[in-house]
Amino acid sequence: MNPEQDILQELPRRFAEAHIRPQATCDGLPTVWVAAARAHDVLRYLQAEADRPYRMLYDLTAIDERRRSHRADQPPGAFTVVYHLYSFERKADLRLKVALPGERPGVRTVTDLWPAANWYEREVWDMFGIAIEGHPRMARILMPPWWEGHPLRKEHPTRATEMGPFRMSAAKQAELEDRLEFRPEEWGLARQGADAEFMFMNMGPNHPGTHGVLRVALQLDGQRIVDLACDIGFHHRGAEKMGERQTWHTYIPYTDRIDYVGGVMNNFPYVLAVEQLAGIKAPDRAKVIRIMLAELFRIISHLVYYGTFCQDLGAMSPVFYMFTDRERALDVVAAITGARMHPGWFRIGGVAQDLPAGWERLVRDFLDYLPPRLDEYDRVVLRNRIFQDRTRGIGAISADEALAWGATGPLLRACGLAWDFRKQTPYGGYDQFDFEVPTGQQGDSYDRATVHVAEMRQSLRIIEQCLAHMPPGPYKAEHPLTTPPPRERMLHDIETMIDHFLGVSWGPVIPPGEAAVRVEAAKGCNSYYLISDGGASAYRTRIRTPSFAHLQMLPRLSRGLMIPDLIAILGSLDFVLADVDR
Repeated sequence: MNPEQDILQELPRRFAEAHIRPQATCDGLPTVWVAAARAHDVLRYLQAEADRPYRMLYDLTAIDERRRSHRADQPPGAFTVVYHLYSFERKADLRLKVALPGERPGVRTVTDLWPAANWYEREVWDMFGIAIEGHPRMARILMPPWWEGHPLRKEHPTRATEMGPFRMSAAKQAELEDRLEFRPEEWGLARQGADAEFMFMNMGPNHPGTHGVLRVALQLDGQRIVDLACDIGFHHRGAEKMGERQTWHTYIPYTDRIDYVGGVMNNFPYVLAVEQLAGIKAPDRAKVIRIMLAELFRIISHLVYYGTFCQDLGAMSPVFYMFTDRERALDVVAAITGARMHPGWFRIGGVAQDLPAGWERLVRDFLDYLPPRLDEYDRVVLRNRIFQDRTRGIGAISADEALAWGATGPLLRACGLAWDFRKQTPYGGYDQFDFEVPTGQQGDSYDRATVHVAEMRQSLRIIEQCLAHMPPGPYKAEHPLTTPPPRERMLHDIETMIDHFLGVSWGPVIPPGEAAVRVEAAKGCNSYYLISDGGASAYRTRIRTPSFAHLQMLPRLSRGLMIPDLIAILGSLDFVLADVDR
């Protein structure tokens, strides 16, 4: 039996009283509904007791179902909590859903099964008001503590113009400032140990070592880190809420702003998910163009990581050299797409335009330019004794722990697990490409750097294959729901002109359904879980980002080390705060 589907037969036999009910989805991902009272038992079985267990909690989110029209064959409920699990032994996903009634529902925590659940469950409470029973610290995570309401509920305003003008009196300002005061007990930190009081220090939210607006509250015994707490949400912009407001087509540029150094890599999972909902298959030329641009942006992202990591450790020259290399890559992007960091160039059904004349020379020049530069950086950075002393053995983690925390991408591969979704479960045409999966051994900050560097060389190898074997043909699918729609379908009669006008201005109306697509993005796995209710925009847009999962690991990686080691660990994680906060 298909290992992705046999679990659907196994669960009803083992948990007859849990009312296990399968659900068909557009992505074909095994999906089951479980009674809320038995959800924790089922999840515990899947995590630890099942044959080839689901060791990773890949994502955890919720859906406000109260205004959804198309829910055929689904149990009734005002809200749904969704657990997305992954089994590396099976190479299989599993989506487990729990229907919750009422306006103030609750569900039991799974932090005792996966440490990664901590932040995800806080986000479910923050965004939807779903109480998490037994959670170690049930508090807001993306919204400020004084926020009223839960933004991803359907009754919460979508635009600022739907809300009244913001006013703050002196008394209100004083109250809010008091609520911002750091109280260690509220963060689960003790004020004193057996022999002495601890010192507490803020790092950030405006510290260069935090790579953005991140606040880290440190619990110190001298200069040694006893524990720490991350305060995130300063960069939260409501990206998932915007997905419910924008049409399917006009939301594409918003995806670029999530991992803002990843460019079209953010477009990739979104358009693939929409295409699954709409039944669209991109032509071969579009697939290869997408892969070439995605790998180019992987290099761009890794160069930013490499240079800023060196800078964090005190080396000033590499960041200037590597940003110069990045500019060379962005020149290629600009020549092809017309934009640099945020091209928003992928489209539902393909890409925005065909490749311009002369693109081969630009790509070839870059392929010839970068390898000698990477060789030089190996000498001045990776073989540098100071860089090695600052990173080797620092922030080390095992592969099993990394899986429990939801780590993916270079962070997971640095632990020795040769797992790359482009290779193990190919998407978008990657099964046609030959490349290797670099790994580390110790799972420390040094290995995370070496994996990033090796991945740049593999990306060059993939781009070389795109250059050598770019297929002919259309750059966009001939499908009525592609965007923009094919122009040749316009001038037959007034009805086709109206249809074309609506397709260009509003975009397509996508049939009801749900689909999630994951890609191996630069920082780890990024996915979009989209639900259509048969309208011109998504009913629910869920963005799973690697940075959110990885930054949650910071206390585990840093305890017992020194403050300079924390700077090295932060640099090695390769996160972007917009990717964390969305």
